[in-house]
This record gives sequence, structure tokens and C-alpha cells, in this order.
Amino acid sequence: MHFVIRGGALALLACTWFPLCALADDYVGLVHPAHELTLSIGVGGVVSKINVQRGQSVKARQVLLVLDDRMQAIEVNRRQVMLDDNSELASTQDRVRALKIMHDDTRRVFDSTGSISRDEMSKLEVEYSTARGRLQQLEAQKLREKLELDGALQERAMRNLSSPVAGVITRIESKVGEWAKPGEPMLMLVDASICYLTVNVPLKAVAGLRAAMTLPVRFEASANAAAVSGKVTFVSSVADAASGLVEVRLAFANPGLQIRPGIKGMIALPLASAKP
Repeated sequence: MHFVIRGGALALLACTWFPLCALADDYVGLVHPAHELTLSIGVGGVVSKINVQRGQSVKARQVLLVLDDRMQAIEVNRRQVMLDDNSELASTQDRVRALKIMHDDTRRVFDSTGSISRDEMSKLEVEYSTARGRLQQLEAQKLREKLELDGALQERAMRNLSSPVAGVITRIESKVGEWAKPGEPMLMLVDASICYLTVNVPLKAVAGLRAAMTLPVRFEASANAAAVSGKVTFVSSVADAASGLVEVRLAFANPGLQIRPGIKGMIALPLASAKP
């Protein structure tokens, strides 16, 4: 079989995935990081602390920035004190227990001897029922106080900006002492531990591509990065109406962050099949 190779040695290597290929060419795309996030906070406030610097690596769930939360801290403490105050609940529980004993004893005497009047029995039943109702109210109140404390804790936590994933801080927009508006961009976080190459290829070159297929990925010479093995993660089922090109994505690991997102990458694909 005769091969005409335009894309270099790796183009010939790419043909091993596509038997009967007669022509191979390079297709160029851009390298993107796995995550490129603009972080913000959903509440407004004064920036009181920034825990990171530009270029710093951070872990997932690490606190990056804090708004002034002194008022929220006071509210959390107030809710905690209310929840911890069980004096009325404890006294009502003791009263219910005592009234239950009195009620049961009085009921036995009333049923057996009749020496206690019906009015006295009725008054004791009402008092016992009222005490039980008050106990249920206090128990429900404690549940509400617990929920209110959880809400105060959540409101305070919302004033902390945490990293959703591990990555590197690439931009810091806010400064200590500035007012931050809700939803305003504050930090930029990039996770390039895994990258993907997005390439738009002609319909005739995408026929043999399948998800999970492995292909060599090269990079522009100025990047000074060695070729890597990329795994096809996405082949669009729709071609662009204007250009007729199909989007293809290949993911690859980036240990040591040697490959910089934003550079050009390329793959070699066969253009057509030939008869032997």
C-alpha cells in the first residue's frame, strides 16, 4: 500500500489506528484546561482577608478570600445561646412527669372508690394536657432554633470564598478593604492538571474516530513540549452548517503543568480510504 504523508512521522503513526488510510494531514486546535473558573461570592461585603497570591497552587475547598463577617459571628453566637438554653424545656419535662403520676394515681382512685369528685379529676386532666401541649411547643421551638442556627452558620460561611477544585490562582481582582458586590468576579482559578485539545476537522476525516480512541497529540514548536497521548472524549454528532467541520476533543494528562493552556496542538488524521 502507498502512503502520502503530509503531517510528518506522527501522521504515519496515526494511520495505524486507521487501516486502509491513503492520505494523512495535521489538524490544529487550541489546548484548554480542565477548569478555568471565575470565582465570586453570592453576598456583598467588605473584603477583610485574601489568603492567596497570584500563581499560588491551592487545594479543593481551601478558603481563598473572606468578607467581613463580624455581625454574622455575633448572630451565630446569639442563636447558639438560644439553642443551648434548655431551662424551660427541662422544667416543663419535670412538670409533665409529675402531673402524669398524679393523673394516673387520681384516675385509679376515681375509678375504684369514687372518693374524688369528677370536677377535681377533670381539672387535673386539663392541667396535664396543657403541660403536655406546652412541652410539645418547646420541643418544636428547639427544632426551629436549631434550623435558625444552621441558617446563621450558612450565612456566615457564604462570606468565605473557597476553591471548588484544586488549581492555580491566575488573577486576583479584589483588594482588602474594597466593597465586593454579589456575583462580582474576584479570583480566577485554573486547573490544568488535565487538559483537552479542541480541533475542528472535515467530515471526511472524522469517519473513523470513536470515543475512547487514543491518538498522538503534538504541540507548536515554541511551546517546547513533548508529544503526548490523547484520548478522544467527544466527537460531535453535528457538523457546523457554515464550514462543514466537526468538533473533536481529546483529553490528556498534564503532570507538572508542562503544557500551557492556550497553545496550539495538532493531531494527524487520515483524509480518505484507498483500495489495496
